[in-house]
Amino acid sequence: MAVRPIRLLGDPILRTPAEPVATFDKELRRLCKDLLDTMHDAPGVGLAAPQIGVGLRVFTYSVGDVEGELINPVVGRLSEEELDGDEGCLSLPGLAFRLKRPRDVVARGFNRYGDPVAIEGSDTLARCLQHETDHLDGVLFVDRLDPETRREAMRAIREAAWAGEPAPQVAVSPHPVFGRAL
Repeated sequence: MAVRPIRLLGDPILRTPAEPVATFDKELRRLCKDLLDTMHDAPGVGLAAPQIGVGLRVFTYSVGDVEGELINPVVGRLSEEELDGDEGCLSLPGLAFRLKRPRDVVARGFNRYGDPVAIEGSDTLARCLQHETDHLDGVLFVDRLDPETRREAMRAIREAAWAGEPAPQVAVSPHPVFGRAL
């Protein structure tokens, strides 16, 4: 089991759009396993690679009996119906705020072996697929809050025990990685 530290709001990688995955190899499969292990340990229902310091378009999810990973995802709306409810994030621990999102979506991408995947989700799964794809675009759920709720969220973030914690120090290899996941 490889549980990695989860990056918190304020870490620049959370605001940086992730790079598409080009190589489906052993390193990518290890990254998917690490994401699942870290997500389960947290515990959470989704975790994106940037949340553990990896700038690749990969996330994992586990909602009910539906679990897996999605690589290079694209999310599309299936209906005009909206879901209004609390949403939280492992990068903003202990905080949740009301946010409207589409109730029904389809996410298309690839699994860890490079096979095409399409996942239709409603309610919590739809929220998760949208939330994690946002992470890959450098967007946090607090960016999508209405102005009043966003002010409330920013106040709660400033008062959170974890606010202002320094970003974890990451050793950078002096060797080129040639586009592979670290």
